[in-house]
Amino acid sequence: MITAIVFIKADVAQIPEVAEEVASLDGVSEVYSVTGVIDLIALVRVRSHDQVAEVVTGRVNKVPGILSTETHIAFRTYSSHDLEAAFSLGD
Repeated sequence: MITAIVFIKADVAQIPEVAEEVASLDGVSEVYSVTGVIDLIALVRVRSHDQVAEVVTGRVNKVPGILSTETHIAFRTYSSHDLEAAFSLGD
C-alpha cells in the first residue's frame, strides 16, 4: 500500500466544502484542516504510484476551490503502537 500526503492550499471561503469533496474521493482516506501555510492535509492510500497520480492530478487537483497542492510519498510508517512493539520486553 502506498501512502501519499497531500498538502492543499484552498480558497479560504471554501475550505469546508473543499475538505468534504476531497474526503469523498476514492483513494482519499482522511482530510485534516490544519494551521500554518497550508489549509488541508489529505492522506491518499492506494496500491500503485500510477494510482497516486490518478487520484492527485486526476481528482484532487480538479476540486473547485483548490489553489495548489504539494504531494509527498511516505516510505515507512512509524507510530506509537509500532514503537511499543519494538521495545516491548514482554510480560
